[in-house]
Amino acid sequence: MKKVGIIGGSGFIGSHITQRFLENGFEVKVSATDITKQEKYEHLMELNHSDHLYISELNVENKAQLKEFVKDCDIVVHGGTPFQLDVKDAKSELFDPTIKGTENFLEVINETPTVDKVVLIASVAAWNTNFPFPAGGRISSDTFSEKNTAFMSDESHPYAQAKFIANQTVNDYIKTHPDLDFEITSVSPVGVFGKSLSQREDSVSTGLQYLIKNNLAPNPYIQMFYDTDVEMAIVNVQDVATAIYKAATISGLHGRNYLLSSETYTISDVSLMLNGKPPKHPAKIIYQNQKAERELGQSFQSVMDTLNQYSN
Repeated sequence: MKKVGIIGGSGFIGSHITQRFLENGFEVKVSATDITKQEKYEHLMELNHSDHLYISELNVENKAQLKEFVKDCDIVVHGGTPFQLDVKDAKSELFDPTIKGTENFLEVINETPTVDKVVLIASVAAWNTNFPFPAGGRISSDTFSEKNTAFMSDESHPYAQAKFIANQTVNDYIKTHPDLDFEITSVSPVGVFGKSLSQREDSVSTGLQYLIKNNLAPNPYIQMFYDTDVEMAIVNVQDVATAIYKAATISGLHGRNYLLSSETYTISDVSLMLNGKPPKHPAKIIYQNQKAERELGQSFQSVMDTLNQYSN
């Protein structure tokens, strides 16, 4: 039985990833920042084949803990970087754990002979830190794919900047280490929506769906979504988990980064669909997904089905 370590495996996306690997016969090790807080991961114990699930305490900035976590894994999925919109100190809350954590992670993996494959959960911000707004010099109807030049602005949200720099760190590492004994593949999902596997209320993705459904704006950043009726590209959390499983188990994908996206709707239409009403405008395809469809064999659910899953 192969073993996968999933950093962030009890979160909104991570729980679905954990489920995918368990149902495909893997032994799964999931990280917890504080193992005493069972409410953070107890929902995983209800999954099928949870007798093959192990919870291990991990602070990704602690290299000794990181070495212990990955030491006997065949595959490691890293989705443990912080995702938050309200930030007091960007350096300590976002930049250090995301960027330094990525540097530590790559160094530790390179010293771990059992690991054959690493999948890093990047973000659409690795391609455009302005998301959900257009990249600089572009308009909202312009399509975007992996062939476009990645865009970063110092005026973008600190979370997006941190994810962009972390992705560049990975790219630089691959270039400067041409003879690695393991493959690194990244995925970059757009706005990840859908139904959570847990009852936790601290997921940013689940919280964002709640805010949009009820037209709530706890900060100026979210208020800007409504003021501009921004066009939001969305992907189903289940599809993200499946794509990550495929990226982890298909060989020959070293150095690639896949955009994961379904359709794009205005925020006002997203709110309507979250309330069981039809959208007023047709869906657009802004962020392209053909590379993931072609190389991962991944299909993507419609946004209407995705939002219906959350609402129900």
